[in-house]
Amino acid sequence: MSRLEIYSPEGLRLDGRRWNELRRFESSINTHPHASDGSSYLEQGNNKIITLVKGPKEPNTRSQLDPNKATLRVTTNITQFSKFERSKSSHKNERRVLEIQTSLVRTFEKAIMLHIYPRTMIDIEVHVLQQDGGIMGSLINGITLALVDAGIAMWEYISGVTVGLYDTTPLLDVNSLEENAMSSVTLGVVGKSEKLSLLLVEDKIPLDRLESVLAIGIAGAHRIRDLMDQELRKHAKKRVKHASSN
Repeated sequence: MSRLEIYSPEGLRLDGRRWNELRRFESSINTHPHASDGSSYLEQGNNKIITLVKGPKEPNTRSQLDPNKATLRVTTNITQFSKFERSKSSHKNERRVLEIQTSLVRTFEKAIMLHIYPRTMIDIEVHVLQQDGGIMGSLINGITLALVDAGIAMWEYISGVTVGLYDTTPLLDVNSLEENAMSSVTLGVVGKSEKLSLLLVEDKIPLDRLESVLAIGIAGAHRIRDLMDQELRKHAKKRVKHASSN
């Protein structure tokens, strides 16, 4: 298989995965108990992300106060060493970070039961230590885990994944080499349903191919949801065991 061959005739990708395989997915919660109300550390492929959730808490200013629901704020810190190649345009990076933050706020405003926390603020800090494609989906997964750890009520998990389209073949959970070589779509899927809280289309996707791209993306997001659920349940059992031993 050629180094530059994104998808070989044998049906293998650059990292040896098949078209419908997820990257390695590892997560843990309650990683920063003294610095936040909820936290998570996520590795999805070579993406490495720390998420801290603070709140619900009193807003810093009156302008952030909403008498009917909580105000959600997302701050994204993408470290300069997170990519192998350094970006030359800081202005372009700033614009990209603002777009990411806006998309994440819109995604989770629908997922969190904000109405039960009126006059408060929920602060989400995301620190990207390393990125290797499909970063938006990984951010969504890290935030979901940290929100659950913080005990913040949500309607359902939101699981994120990015799908690329190589000629006519959808490739699940793309890395950066694949992402740069083809059009891609990032999905934020609500629980085990087919409802989307986020649909982010990068470049053009032919309409007749969109259905197959969405189908593999939703199936992949459901698998990610199961992996997150396993981690959360495992941690919950540890907490119960610890509480009963004391």
